[in-house]
Amino acid sequence: MTKPHLPAALKTLAQREAKAMLADVGGLTAVVVATVDGFDVASAMRGGDAARVAAMASSISAICAVVSQEARLGRHRCVTIDTESGFAVVYSVHRPGAELVINAIADGSAILGQVNYRMAQFAKTLADA
Repeated sequence: MTKPHLPAALKTLAQREAKAMLADVGGLTAVVVATVDGFDVASAMRGGDAARVAAMASSISAICAVVSQEARLGRHRCVTIDTESGFAVVYSVHRPGAELVINAIADGSAILGQVNYRMAQFAKTLADA
């Protein structure tokens, strides 16, 4: 599988927004933008491997797509994985020519509502770009 071609301006925007989100939202440890087939496009991380997070986000997004389709709930948007020491939010970005996925990983000090709000803004920014 080859990495899809994305416009340089989209990659630059994704990188800038990922860094801003990581800096602005307390408790975030990683923000990774990926293609739906698992290639990382942009990332801001306090540690870890962006390629692994991108692959994970792709898999989670695929599961969400199947669940929302089978349950006839319309197009999927996001899923939250809550754990004993934090959470991950995977948000789908539906845009012509390049479906993307944003994954934010947070520790227990992060506020879920704040992360969800910023993820929705980020997804809209990328969808409209």
